[in-house]
Amino acid sequence: METIKHSPDDITLFRNKALQWAASFGTACCFDSNSYHDPYSAFDVLIAAGVSSFISTSSQNAFSELSSFLEEKSWAIGYLSYDLKNGIEDLSSGNFDGLLFPDLFFFKPQHVIRIRGGIAEISSADKDVIRRIDSVELEKEVPVFQNQIKPRFTQEEYVDTVNRIREHIRRGDIYEMNFCQEFYSEKTSVNALALFRALTKISPTPFSSFFKHQEKFILSASPERFLSRRGIKLISQPIKGTVRRSPVEEEDQRLKQDLRDNIKEQAENVMIVDLVRNDLTKCSVPGSVSVEELFGIYSFSQVHQMISTVVSEADPGMPNPDIIKHTFPMGSMTGAPKIRAMELIEQFERTKRGVFSGALGYFDPEGDFDFNVVIRSILYNAGKEYLSFQVGSAITFASVAEEEYKECLVKAEAIMKVLS
Repeated sequence: METIKHSPDDITLFRNKALQWAASFGTACCFDSNSYHDPYSAFDVLIAAGVSSFISTSSQNAFSELSSFLEEKSWAIGYLSYDLKNGIEDLSSGNFDGLLFPDLFFFKPQHVIRIRGGIAEISSADKDVIRRIDSVELEKEVPVFQNQIKPRFTQEEYVDTVNRIREHIRRGDIYEMNFCQEFYSEKTSVNALALFRALTKISPTPFSSFFKHQEKFILSASPERFLSRRGIKLISQPIKGTVRRSPVEEEDQRLKQDLRDNIKEQAENVMIVDLVRNDLTKCSVPGSVSVEELFGIYSFSQVHQMISTVVSEADPGMPNPDIIKHTFPMGSMTGAPKIRAMELIEQFERTKRGVFSGALGYFDPEGDFDFNVVIRSILYNAGKEYLSFQVGSAITFASVAEEEYKECLVKAEAIMKVLS
């Protein structure tokens, strides 16, 4: 592929046209930071379209198959399902799955557009790609959703389940568990790109992503980084701790400070930080794991979040898929101890997580990578006419079930607005 630099007069217009052009392909992806400034970001926007080769698997050997796929250095873009856990530990997934995504999918794109600081770097064998993008007429279609959203749990069932989980915590089986519930719609037809644009308008986040493979879509407004590699440095930024925003500035600042000072939220956060530190020791130079930031408070459109940053120096002899395997699934979406928490997740949840609470991201030709956590995301299988999103919260013994339910609804607010 040839790489050229392009400086359009209106970079936002070019980005929007490029996304719509990419979405016309059978397989495409867009990562958008929505102008959030992050010391570890490699671009403002990355758009990829077309397939030169791909891997799609649900086998127990998914990570080794991914290693083989990545032997030839190039862009590789895709996702890792939560249920890859079954090939890492002695676990299983038997809950209902209405989406039927493969557990792992990556593709090497024919066209890559990387936007940084108003300049687009375009890698493509098509010499007319800029003209094709400029000729795109932007759709003005708004997302239309007329179906009913149904919960997998009633509020009463959810509260009862949280209290049963707390009993496991009281007995000492676990310290913390991330418990999630699905909201879904059947016989649904939507314009996925219009839905994604509406979601990012309501909830712009630093790890926003649009992913399409044939009839399967991931529309993500994720605020969370799972794991990134920059040279020899590994970076994980788990989120634990959430509070709603207020339109009243004084109250909003009070809520933000209350989150920072909340002992329960700090306890949840530090438990997961310790879990991430432990995971990173398995794939890092001994003694290199450290906490770069503890209990950082970051603000998004609907919520304030408590985010910590854990870093290390990557084991120089370990391939990238093995590094990810040692840290997957992310601790913020499992609990502690990790394996027992995942066993109880399977017992108490009613839906196979699939891509939800997995990771969506990329490997670049230089050997770096960056993956988000698939949360605050709509998953859609157009062929099955099935739309789904899940939300969850960390359950500890100090949890009040009714408050955890309210937290789930706060996290679902942006998606509910888009679908209302």
